[in-house]
Amino acid sequence: MAHISGSDRSQLLLLPEAIDDYVDVENPVRFIDAFVDGLDLKSSGFARVEAKVIGRPGYDPGDLLKLYIYGYLNHVRSSRRLEAECHRNMEVIWLLRTLKPDFKTIADFRSDNRAAFKSVFREFTVLCRRLDLFGRELLAIDGTRIKAVNNKDRNFTKASLDKFIAAADKKLDDYLARLDTGDEIEHAMPGARTRNLAEKIEALKRKRAEYAAYLKILERSGDDQVSMTDPDSRAMAGHTKVGVGYNVQIAVDAKNKMIVEQAVSNDVLDMGLLQRTAEPARAILDVEKINIVADKGYYKIEDIEACEQTALIPYMPRPQRGAAVKNGFFRKDEFRYDSVSDAYVCPVGQSLKRIRESRLRELKKIEYGNPKACRACPLRSRCTKDIRHISRLDNEGVLDRMAERVSENPEILNRRREIVEHPFGTIKQWMNQGAFLMRGLENVRAEFSLTALVYNLRRALNILGTKALLAAVPA
Repeated sequence: MAHISGSDRSQLLLLPEAIDDYVDVENPVRFIDAFVDGLDLKSSGFARVEAKVIGRPGYDPGDLLKLYIYGYLNHVRSSRRLEAECHRNMEVIWLLRTLKPDFKTIADFRSDNRAAFKSVFREFTVLCRRLDLFGRELLAIDGTRIKAVNNKDRNFTKASLDKFIAAADKKLDDYLARLDTGDEIEHAMPGARTRNLAEKIEALKRKRAEYAAYLKILERSGDDQVSMTDPDSRAMAGHTKVGVGYNVQIAVDAKNKMIVEQAVSNDVLDMGLLQRTAEPARAILDVEKINIVADKGYYKIEDIEACEQTALIPYMPRPQRGAAVKNGFFRKDEFRYDSVSDAYVCPVGQSLKRIRESRLRELKKIEYGNPKACRACPLRSRCTKDIRHISRLDNEGVLDRMAERVSENPEILNRRREIVEHPFGTIKQWMNQGAFLMRGLENVRAEFSLTALVYNLRRALNILGTKALLAAVPA
């Protein structure tokens, strides 16, 4: 019995098969095609939407956008690999109707339209909202570091540059001293040692001049660090390692763990980014008020107060830090504030009254204490080395209200991790996007807009399927 055999490659077909027959009705490329065709690319900010009257015709930006969405959905981000897919991948051949742009055209499209990709992400987010894929009750906010195209050896701080320059100066002094004095070995081998030292001195001088130039760049810019390959990237701590990258922020809806808003910055810390990330998400979801949960890395009183003022109800744990915690004394949260008497009550029941005022970050800071009670306190050794003072900012009531909300609903802090870690885990592991391909803040923002769009697209396809998504796209 013979095996199943294929057709003869040189056989001519009387009735050629249509390309459309190679793509199943449930294939996601059909949705990509319909979704992009339904976008107003000009209002989204794409260039060359209207073809020129004269000159060589260019590619429709809609076709190149379809190619990028398909590529990111199928783990293909490189412009050269996308070019290869145009020649061999039947789904791409169907999607682009046999167009075969070269890698330079593909790469230039992403670079030239970098500001427009976020508009496409938001268009799809609005579509998901119409399909009721968002619960619109709870948002989890978190950030992660994604590696930049910049090795950590090409990132410098002022301290490291000062250290390098001082070490270079010390070594130069040593080399010059050896040139001046000479030794018996140099007399035995005339010129060899001297020539070798002279080469080392020249190389070291070039390196020192390079470090000095980096230091001048830092002094002119006022930044605390400089990256040489990708100037916009910054050294950031991630778990136990420090790498050079960008800070990616996302706001994730709790219902289906889908990204509502995303942003990329080179801020080293998450502190101060809570309201900036959550407020656009609230606007996109079109709700008057929404709960948001974040980790203690976002704990900043001004940011928390700004959230309350914009109808964002924050939940986050209070970080335990400060000299008292470091020394093993009673923490600040073990002192109860009495708003009626404007005083703190310590763990043994003594009242701490306000004793002085000062300023901290443009906020009024009030200190409370009771020196007489401290000196006679039986638990003094567990509280302070001298006299215990408790400080309070004039708007610290927002922190008290948040602490009360967290105590009434402690499970919300555990939910945060399972909500927000799902997108990051999927993006870094399943989508294999733990590093950016492009350089510059605006370029990596375009990259991550595509990443977030495709993450949401994959979630929507898994939940609803291609037919339901196709039905939701306007004709």
